[in-house]
Amino acid sequence: MTGLDEPRTAALPGPIRALYPWDGHTLQVDGGSLHYIDEGPKDAPVILAVHGNPSWSFYWRALIAEFSGSYRVVVPDHIGCGLSDKPQDWDYRLSNHVDNLERLIDHLDLQDINLVVHDWGGAIGMGVATAQPKRFKRFVVTNTAAFLSKTIPPSIAIVKVPGFGALAVRGGNAFARAATIRAVSKPLSAATKAGLLYPYGSWADRIATLRFVQDIPLESSHPSYDTLARIDKGLAALASHPMLLCWGNEDFCFSPEFRKEWERRFPTATSIHWDDVNHYVMEDAPERTNSAIHAFFGQEK
Repeated sequence: MTGLDEPRTAALPGPIRALYPWDGHTLQVDGGSLHYIDEGPKDAPVILAVHGNPSWSFYWRALIAEFSGSYRVVVPDHIGCGLSDKPQDWDYRLSNHVDNLERLIDHLDLQDINLVVHDWGGAIGMGVATAQPKRFKRFVVTNTAAFLSKTIPPSIAIVKVPGFGALAVRGGNAFARAATIRAVSKPLSAATKAGLLYPYGSWADRIATLRFVQDIPLESSHPSYDTLARIDKGLAALASHPMLLCWGNEDFCFSPEFRKEWERRFPTATSIHWDDVNHYVMEDAPERTNSAIHAFFGQEK
């Protein structure tokens, strides 16, 4: 089932709604109702933007506003995130999120997809791209990974500690609150900060924020290790696809070393990086990122 989901967007406070004025749709997937934005002409070239943790489709608002005049821009909220359902008894594994994104793509019959990814969106989006490569045309990769790595900042690793992680992340919303400070180089406006935090207002609402961190597969015994290993291996088959890297070099999590690994795997990629931009690239440098994407798509402004 799908449908216009006006009550979810209509419930947004005025200052947030002003920044995020689109009416969303829903699709029933594994885990419940998945909320997504679908803006622009339905027969136009497709941009699919996939967010990470602890953000949601609100993070891509500058891209939606910029490109939806001439592209069909589809931006989902993962289950547990944004305006999607937040089940308390769901697995919240990488494979679940990949399956749900694939369900949305198949449902909308998206073809020749320009995939734009950030943070966990890299593994989730590339999870579908490695499974259905013929559906994808180009990739825009921003501060993310879709390959195995043992690199994890101590401030994120501590969230994986049983008990402490739940208390800090679900009890105090520490992960999402810290991101509004540590993930940017330029201070966020009050409305932007409120928008990023809006979906995560209670213990129950913050379940995915914790589960995403717990799902980082550092060891081969982790339940999501094999899933990420398959995605990692599958990237080689995508090497002929055009790729644009837009990277914030101040990122404490996805450091420039991750960008260099993308460059190694995709040697023909166009790589742009900024020393004054942090993890939230679309908050620190939305105009620069949009301009780079326009150029990459062959539409210099």
